[in-house]
Amino acid sequence: MDEYVMEELNKNIKWFEDFKKSQEYRGFLKEPVAYFCAEFALESDMPTYIGGLGVLSGDYVKEAADRKFPIIGVGLFYNESREFDENSPGKNNGTKETDSRENGLSLVVDEKDNRVLISLPIHDRVVHAQAWSWTKRGVTVYLLDTNITENEQNDRKITARLYIPDKETRVKQEMVLGIGGSRLLQALKIHPSVYHLNEGHSSFLALELARYETERRNVDFVNACTFASQHIAFTNHTLVPAGNELFSKDLVSAMMYKYAEDLQVPITELVSLGSIKDSSLFSMTTLSLRFSSKINAVSALHCKKAVEIFSLYKMENVTNGIYVEGWDSLKTESKNEIWKKHQENKKTLLSLIKDKSGESWNENTLLIGWARRFVPYKRPLAILEDIKELKKIAEAKGREMKIVFAGHASEGDEEGKKIFDEVRRIIAEELKGIAVFLPNYNLELAKLLTSGCDVWLNTPVVGSEACGTSGMKAALNGALPLTTKDGWVDEVNLDGIGWILENTDINRKILEILDKSVVPMYYKHLENPNDSASEWLARMEKARELILVKFSMSRAFREYIENIYLPISKQKHQI
Repeated sequence: MDEYVMEELNKNIKWFEDFKKSQEYRGFLKEPVAYFCAEFALESDMPTYIGGLGVLSGDYVKEAADRKFPIIGVGLFYNESREFDENSPGKNNGTKETDSRENGLSLVVDEKDNRVLISLPIHDRVVHAQAWSWTKRGVTVYLLDTNITENEQNDRKITARLYIPDKETRVKQEMVLGIGGSRLLQALKIHPSVYHLNEGHSSFLALELARYETERRNVDFVNACTFASQHIAFTNHTLVPAGNELFSKDLVSAMMYKYAEDLQVPITELVSLGSIKDSSLFSMTTLSLRFSSKINAVSALHCKKAVEIFSLYKMENVTNGIYVEGWDSLKTESKNEIWKKHQENKKTLLSLIKDKSGESWNENTLLIGWARRFVPYKRPLAILEDIKELKKIAEAKGREMKIVFAGHASEGDEEGKKIFDEVRRIIAEELKGIAVFLPNYNLELAKLLTSGCDVWLNTPVVGSEACGTSGMKAALNGALPLTTKDGWVDEVNLDGIGWILENTDINRKILEILDKSVVPMYYKHLENPNDSASEWLARMEKARELILVKFSMSRAFREYIENIYLPISKQKHQI
């Protein structure tokens, strides 16, 4: 590893060591950061995540644990996971119950060993929730659970599954997350200095903080809202509609009228805080924006686009990073070891491919990977539009190419499900022996794919992917990026590392770059893989170094502390 890389890594380590000696750090020990998110990828088989947001939040709290930074995670415990037939594209086989203790969770109890219960008014009744805790190296994530006997049957289903399509259930989930999450922290006598909202799913928290201040300070609701906003940071993780939830004002009014009565605030006033002008819609993102003193996007390009959309609000950028300790499967500082370690990882992936598909592929055959959520803007079909030309490239004697797909579509995303089914149909009917689809996409499989593929294909419509961290994980492990210039990629020069795809006519560009550059370079490298002059090996080294220096979660976490948490914690918090 270059001296420059080691120097940059050591700078970051030293910053955290120095920070832990500061008065500000001692302040966070007393009043930590509360990190609210609808999904957390904490354990591979725990159904508390579905996509990039969950993986990011999981990485975030694990990085906090390594850095010994006082942070508390707050989310929901989903009691069911969806089951799919591995042989039938898109077929849902129902659900199965989640065993909390199998996932290393502990029931949250008080000092007398009694179960901690919180309650909140939803619609015309009171809903109760218990909580589970996941703890690693001093950092705890609390997950609220309504599947308890104290609730009516319908209310027990509030936390059944992540992102249930039913709008009424979604409002209830987000009330439990935001309002219930705040009440849980109060019950546990945890008094955060910063409340960090990730997406708008938890933005009802702002109303609960205002309610708390009206009682504690004996002030009116308007002034209490001002105080509450001084504690809140909001991160927008996507600009696509699925991440910026809209509900009808009538639905929100129906679900929250009792809460408004408790606040002694007209329900119309409460709903107006998230209302979109001249519409009948309530926006969770709007509510978050109006209540936050710090707002950030997750890449420079995302920030530029977000400023255009949310022009009334000041937006800053903290580009995402990845938890290196969790994603690094090379675990070597020696350039001479990179290829050897990569091939070992590739063999592990190929073994899984054989087990799942029956395909027995050689570790020296070029392997392309595409794995993420199936949504239109990510364009999973981009490489599959010209099957004849793709097969011609993939079957060329002495320079064969294989492709592995993985991922899933969200439960309520019908368009995503259609694309998911179409990809699997094409693989089964037209690309047998060339491409495979690996089922049951989770953290464990993502680690195998990002460490075992030779090239990582990333095809989002430019301006749609807020950041896109799968390419960071792949590059960390020496997989070379073949990508559009979206998200984090817009911030770097990939010359000598990977290949940039034009945003339009993408299928032709993918096949052209594969045929004329990627495939020849890879097989030239194979002639002497230990040659220090190998261009492929040089690209692997540069890709890894780029991620270690610029896109680690350590770097991102430091920026959140410096640019978001410290400014909020230093405010006087006076009305």
